[in-house]
Amino acid sequence: MMMQMIETIMRALSHQRKFASNEAGEFASASLASRLTQMTQPAKRDYSLLGKSAEAAIANGLAAAEWYHSDIDRKTMKALMQRSDGPAIRDTVIWLGSMVVLAITGILLWGTWWAVPVLLAYGVLYGSASDSRWHECGHGTAFKTRWMNDAVYQIACFMIMRNPVTWRWSHARHHTDTVIVGRDPEIAVMRPPDLVRVLLNVFGILDVSHAMIDMARNAAGIITEEEQSFIPEMERHKVIRVARIWLAIYAAIIALSIGVGSILPLLLVGLPRLYGAWHMVMCGLLQHGGLADNVIDHRLNSRSVLMNPVSRFIYWNMNYHVEHHMFPMVPYHALPRLHEMIKHDLPAANRSILDGYREMIPAFLRQLRNEDYYLWRALPPTARPYKQSLHDGGDAVAAE
Repeated sequence: MMMQMIETIMRALSHQRKFASNEAGEFASASLASRLTQMTQPAKRDYSLLGKSAEAAIANGLAAAEWYHSDIDRKTMKALMQRSDGPAIRDTVIWLGSMVVLAITGILLWGTWWAVPVLLAYGVLYGSASDSRWHECGHGTAFKTRWMNDAVYQIACFMIMRNPVTWRWSHARHHTDTVIVGRDPEIAVMRPPDLVRVLLNVFGILDVSHAMIDMARNAAGIITEEEQSFIPEMERHKVIRVARIWLAIYAAIIALSIGVGSILPLLLVGLPRLYGAWHMVMCGLLQHGGLADNVIDHRLNSRSVLMNPVSRFIYWNMNYHVEHHMFPMVPYHALPRLHEMIKHDLPAANRSILDGYREMIPAFLRQLRNEDYYLWRALPPTARPYKQSLHDGGDAVAAE
């Protein structure tokens, strides 16, 4: 599946280069002044949290707006929101237990080719499964017992290199203002899409480099203006403390690797965030890629995808992403039930990961030419219709 995804993205990059070449040919006959004007024309969207798009979102009532929700009676919703330690304890034992077994096996096989598949499997559990654990425990819904949520959250944050304080508040904003340009700090693919960046992040290259820079900056006691825009002042000292602890841990691992004369310690702590990130990226791009922005209906800006049991375990059911955004306090283990209850009111879920990419990649290519383009997801006849008056994006062009 990873190779199919990379192949699809590479075809898209080839198309992007071809498009750029064609555009250059078309512009060749234009005047130099005209070409320079087109080349320097700024993008319509300002993704910074302190820029013009942020101001426009507030002015247009898109910040902290009231979102559409499918109808579910209170008694049913209360049952769905019921938290339980059992499913999360089971899954966490399988997750961390498998990592321990794979790590020991990798150490014993080190120096042989048999260590390679073992470490690759370990890397996915470290660099991808940690993302969904960070996510669910950050919501506080994975376990019923609070300290269990907090403990797994801290472990997963370290693995995925996300400061647990910064990202808790960042993700709260993501849910309040999902894919609202200038408000949401977690938009994975901006418009027009940078497909080279997407490909690099399949291997975590940009994410890890930015995480290390942020870690060093925070450890030096520096909190940026954008971070200050969503992290309460009373929480900022925790950001700095965590960054300093993490830097000390990574320094110790590097020192151990140098001391034993082997890269193996780093292959077990730190580097799996690079070589094991592909599954997280493969699934994560599907969450909102190619869909609408600046709307207040998750059916338009989020995507649910049916996945195989292994990917669902790694991803902790976040493939039911429309359902999760509508009702973020429903635990991961209840999302399949929630999906069955409200699917009559949602666009049809993509049949597979590959099916999702077949829909999303052409949308990315269209957005290279027209950043206002997005996929308009058809609703079943049983669904309440979109409120078009709330979702008009001015120049937006939707796919029918």
